[in-house]
Amino acid sequence: MAEIINGRELAKQVNQNTSLRIAKLAQRGVQPGIADILVGNDPASRIYSRTKRRKAEQMGIKFMIAQFPESATEQELMRTIEQFNKDETINAILVQAPLPDHLDQVHLINAIDPQKDVDGFHPINVGKLYNKQPGNYPVACTPRGIMKMLEHYDVDLPGKNVVIVGRSILVGRPLQSLMINANATVTIAGRHTKNLSALTRTADILIVAAGQAKMIGANDVKPGAVVIDVGINRTAEGKLIGDVDFDAVKKVASLITPVPGGVGPMTVASMLAQSVDLTEWKINGEE
Repeated sequence: MAEIINGRELAKQVNQNTSLRIAKLAQRGVQPGIADILVGNDPASRIYSRTKRRKAEQMGIKFMIAQFPESATEQELMRTIEQFNKDETINAILVQAPLPDHLDQVHLINAIDPQKDVDGFHPINVGKLYNKQPGNYPVACTPRGIMKMLEHYDVDLPGKNVVIVGRSILVGRPLQSLMINANATVTIAGRHTKNLSALTRTADILIVAAGQAKMIGANDVKPGAVVIDVGINRTAEGKLIGDVDFDAVKKVASLITPVPGGVGPMTVASMLAQSVDLTEWKINGEE
């Protein structure tokens, strides 16, 4: 039976450390500031933004939500991003996904100052991560949280076979780079991968971020593997479940994340910690 990774408890520890860093910045007269650009009325996005703001403000971070109607134009959003780029009280900028179809998310992300790119999606920061460049730069928050989880639970990475199911810029691609940089042997799979189950059964560490409820069952997992479930799916009854059949796979794995209460809290904690990173790098001249 697998040990269950407690993402909520670990996120509390990360937030406590972040709060200490915020207090030290306050002694220097500095308050980290986050700007969240929210477009439309997607219920999940609105809840997520409110959750981030509540947690940020509890910890002493300034948090602004720039909210736009569904009909907002790209020019309006670009002007707002430029204003936040110039605003010295804002250290971190993010564009909340999903966006309406008429908006180009890549274009908007590319307009964010790379030194304020708290999500780590700007191509300059992605390139630095891919090339394992030295120095300070943000990385995608969910992969950052996953790496912190594995470190906390003493999961050794060098030489391990890692299979990532999902190739998005949010999770799969940056996580692949982080794993390679940690000397793991990495395979990344997607919906076109043939014989996916045969591949996932080779994984010492299996990370699933495909957006398909319960697509991974017990027969898809190597006995003793570490299983990280990034998926968030809502059933007809309103229950949140992951991409992994938790009840079945926990009998096979050695470590497993639940949904909810696994990766999700660590994503938010990582975003808040990274906003403080960006603030510290700025005032210390370490960008």
